[in-house]
Amino acid sequence: MALVLNQEQEMLRDSALGFLRENAPIAQLRALRDDRDAQGFSQALWRRFTEMGYTGMLVPEAYGGLGLGLVEAGAVMEAIGRNLTATPFLSTAVLAATLLARHGSEAQREACLPRLAAGELILALAVDEAVKHRPQRQSLTATPAGGGYRLDGAKCMVVDGHVADILVVAARTAGMANDRDGVTLFLVDRLAAGVNVERTVMVDAHNAARVLFHDVAVDADAIVGQLDRGGEALESALDAGRAALSSELLGIAEETFDRTLAYLKERRQFGRIIGEFQALQHRAAHLYSEIEITRALVLHGQQLLDQDSGKASLLVSAAKARAGRTSALAVQEAVQMHGGMGMTDEFDIGLFMKRQRVAEELLGDAGFHTDRWARLQEY
Repeated sequence: MALVLNQEQEMLRDSALGFLRENAPIAQLRALRDDRDAQGFSQALWRRFTEMGYTGMLVPEAYGGLGLGLVEAGAVMEAIGRNLTATPFLSTAVLAATLLARHGSEAQREACLPRLAAGELILALAVDEAVKHRPQRQSLTATPAGGGYRLDGAKCMVVDGHVADILVVAARTAGMANDRDGVTLFLVDRLAAGVNVERTVMVDAHNAARVLFHDVAVDADAIVGQLDRGGEALESALDAGRAALSSELLGIAEETFDRTLAYLKERRQFGRIIGEFQALQHRAAHLYSEIEITRALVLHGQQLLDQDSGKASLLVSAAKARAGRTSALAVQEAVQMHGGMGMTDEFDIGLFMKRQRVAEELLGDAGFHTDRWARLQEY
């Protein structure tokens, strides 16, 4: 399989990049941050996302979506990374859409997917319970009560949790806290009695939340997938999110590299353009090579996910780990080559560094995915 986008996918990527440069430049993120916007994203932009069809990319055509794949969603995420766009695309149009389309009941699909594709419904995946991503560690409990369940526990780093209409909650219904089996996924109304959501604005000015569940009643038909066997469905959705985040990290690396290269061609020092210094040329060439290798790996992982290949999880972890390390190198080199002003708030490079750090941590950093890759290879 060719490790390049086809013509239609290239057109989508270019269209998304042009659309976001015009409608969601980095200045918009600054305004959301400085104004302490209660939503943390632009509702007008989200409506435009709907008009462009982005919200329904991974929703099957039968439910009002476009029925596209992770390669196409990755093209949009790459543009999001290049513009630092704050939007519920990852939480809703990737994670939730993948989970419901692949594992939701027919009733859940009919109730949620058309509204999701129409931009009328925001969902958030509530998985992590500690500072590090460990999806197998679930201690939030779901206890049988009458014909349904009662949820008790807490989640952190819930992306877009404070603006979500529905939370997709991973809960322990059997086994011990670290067991893979015994996990069940529930759809929970964010406004349900006993749900307490606290917004936690991250260092990159994007949305996240801590969510407390105290004796929250849910019906049995709120279960997504199978009782006690939600681990497989959860990993499926998480891999889609990891592949999308890999594209965002790639976009961050590309944009910071392009900006740094332009700076090297215009900044003068000691009577010469600093791009003429061989040491900086070598560093720029090395970074360019790293980005191109990462691009191929990220695309391959997304292609395997779209083909439902048994090797998809392996490649997705490799891609997420490499995209995290490559983007970290890109923002570090950008700050150093721009000198001291690279860390000032007036300059955008520092914003890219902050978002890179958060995006790398989300759904598993390089260390997590290196370990996961080794485990999947049975090392």
